[in-house]
Amino acid sequence: MTANSDSIEPVPTGSENWSLVIRPQRNLFDLRLGELWKYRDLTGLFVRRDFVSVYKQTILGPLWFLIQPILTTITFTVIFGRIAKMPTDGLPQFLFYMSGTVVWTYFSDCLNKTSNTFITNSQLFGKVYFPRLTVPISILISTLIAFIIQFILFLGFTLFFWLKGADIKPNAWVLFTPVLLVMMAGLGLGCGIIVSSLTTRYRDLRFLVAFGVQLWMFATPIIYPVSSIPEPYQMLIKANPITPIIETFRYAYLGAGTVSIPNLLYSAGFMLVVLTIGILLFNRVEATFMDSI
Repeated sequence: MTANSDSIEPVPTGSENWSLVIRPQRNLFDLRLGELWKYRDLTGLFVRRDFVSVYKQTILGPLWFLIQPILTTITFTVIFGRIAKMPTDGLPQFLFYMSGTVVWTYFSDCLNKTSNTFITNSQLFGKVYFPRLTVPISILISTLIAFIIQFILFLGFTLFFWLKGADIKPNAWVLFTPVLLVMMAGLGLGCGIIVSSLTTRYRDLRFLVAFGVQLWMFATPIIYPVSSIPEPYQMLIKANPITPIIETFRYAYLGAGTVSIPNLLYSAGFMLVVLTIGILLFNRVEATFMDSI
């Protein structure tokens, strides 16, 4: 019996002097998600590690959380807005690109970082037992902190352009923001842990993930509005589960784009399916992954 396939449970009263016992996983659906709450302090430590270590020993430190979206937005504005002259649904180009960049960065960071869960934490996993899902969950939380910082930056620029008279129309859909965050986190976590589980046997996936995420970005309306896509190809773009999230976010805060309840339900359903498959696959692989790595 290895530590990777075990779980710690209270021992029935009267069982010698032990307070905890390690039991093997029984089946694929033996998820024991309740342990995540018991190990919440450990999750907090992982969050601190993930957040602090990113820019440790850098000159600008946490300022990179602000510099990165600004530089990305400027690059998109110059290349796709000024040179390629792509439409932005009548919005200021800077705001259009920043709205897509902030949302996409949260999703892509969740996916990229959780996809390396087993590889980057193999030594830790092999030494001590704790619920393995605490690691990807901590990544979601630390990435959410970065998103909040960039989101506040986006709101600041939105207010600036609004005061300058830009045609920006925030509406009641802003109240839907927490739901959009949950959907993005679920999609990022689900896809990430599926890839993480598969990389224990197929290391090539590590090299394909970053490239695949970049291609996925161009299939998402970040640098172009859905309205600019020819009708025959719009269904392909709308089949992307991130598309309704980006479009709803942009409509909520800037008043451009469209909101489609059926498309949002499709994204939510897609997220639930991917997340369920990911958790089940993660639960199966964690019992034997040390033998593969």
